[in-house]
Amino acid sequence: MRLRRTMMFVPGNNPAMIQDAHIYHPDAIMLDLEDSVTIAQKEAARLLVYHALKTIDYGDTEMVVRINPLSTPYGKKDIEAVVKAGVHVVRMPKTETAEEVKEVEREILRVENSLGCPGRTKIMAAIESALGVVNAYAIATASDRMMGIALGAEDYCANLKTQRTPEGIELLLARQTIVVAARAAGIDALDTVYSNLNDMETFRKEVELIKKLGFDGKSIINPRQIEIVNEVFAPKDKDIEKAQAIIAAMEEARQKGSGVIALNGKMVDRPVVLRAQRTIELANASGLI
Repeated sequence: MRLRRTMMFVPGNNPAMIQDAHIYHPDAIMLDLEDSVTIAQKEAARLLVYHALKTIDYGDTEMVVRINPLSTPYGKKDIEAVVKAGVHVVRMPKTETAEEVKEVEREILRVENSLGCPGRTKIMAAIESALGVVNAYAIATASDRMMGIALGAEDYCANLKTQRTPEGIELLLARQTIVVAARAAGIDALDTVYSNLNDMETFRKEVELIKKLGFDGKSIINPRQIEIVNEVFAPKDKDIEKAQAIIAAMEEARQKGSGVIALNGKMVDRPVVLRAQRTIELANASGLI
């Protein structure tokens, strides 16, 4: 399994950050060509991101690029550059409909076909408006390339005519909807960024909340946030031990040809087994066992 606990935003016009982002070991790096880049710098940032993807060894880090919308003069050029550079995932901003996903998919396929590598590039959609939340499942299932959907809270709150609060009550419906849509589609769900780097206590509480809601990870803006996210998402020792015992009981039942799994005299049903398997997968991927 591929971990997506942290997806770190890196401005596409910042050479130093682009060069060094992987040394902090985020699960994914998202090079941004959209909001963090001014109109005057769009062309230069695209060229910089292209050369970074072609020349920097990011190891096993998943490389994502947030493109500009196709409704702008920059979107198609962004797709052409980053697909040619071999990006793993194209992240769509402000996605509101399934048709927008299909348009991006067509552009990606056009470039891939010219390279002789159809199907190589995945898509991720950021949902940042009320309409996007309403259409979350349609967006999540619009393409076989879709690997995840993410919440973009700032634009979403502006669209709702509200503002973000430390409690996050204004985001609860959107968060739950995005997680449910992602699970129904069999893809990942990533939460929005938390931008106040001077309040790591509230950041930790937000990470704990989104883990409880079922998110796979969180978009982040600073390397200081990585350790907290990884710590919150890591299975605890007692959870790993319990999961290992459940898996062992399952294997024992299988060897006996029994469809009944029991542990310490208690029946173990399928949801418990699935949770145990997920815990073991996460622990393995996190290097805990």
